[in-house]
Amino acid sequence: MSHPALTLYHFPLSGHSHRAELMLSLLGLPFKRVLVNLAAGEHKQPAFLELNSFGQVPVLDDNGTVIADSNAILVYLAQRYGDESWLPRSAQAQAAVQRWLSVAAGQVAYGPCAARLITVFGSPFNANEVIARAHQILTIIDAELSQRAFLVGEQPTIADVACYTYIAHAPEGNVSLDSYPHVRHWLQRIEALPGFIAMPQTAVGLRA
Repeated sequence: MSHPALTLYHFPLSGHSHRAELMLSLLGLPFKRVLVNLAAGEHKQPAFLELNSFGQVPVLDDNGTVIADSNAILVYLAQRYGDESWLPRSAQAQAAVQRWLSVAAGQVAYGPCAARLITVFGSPFNANEVIARAHQILTIIDAELSQRAFLVGEQPTIADVACYTYIAHAPEGNVSLDSYPHVRHWLQRIEALPGFIAMPQTAVGLRA
């Protein structure tokens, strides 16, 4: 089956961009990457703001259908191109997935993601505060993953894709994963999926 032209507007070191890129790759979808130069402020220029009024990457253009926001892109790709396993149809399973999409946009964004933004991009967050927040959410996730292979059940869903990147790269923000064996095994399970692609490592924090 041939797919219409998929274009992903991205930035290589953005974990939000990587979510979308990883999902496209896991689904085996051919796509074109368009680099958005964040350092040059390209994401705040009129041409890009027409694609996403929030001025953020990633943005997916599916043959003229434009989807902004990384989690929205995951939902779109799962519904449009994936089988039911990525976003199960039952009300209970959909709610379980949505719970983790909220965690990805909430505690993960304000914990491991924010900690990495300090070391990689020089963001002015309070390091102690966001690192402590990262360990709070990792403690909860580790306990949840002691009960099942993936966040929602025994199969991967878009919940796992949404949470993977910033947790995998947490050590770049000085957040150690040593105390979270279930999280580390979960990361390995995702990395073993056919079509997995990694985000480039940055030699900062504990990875320096």
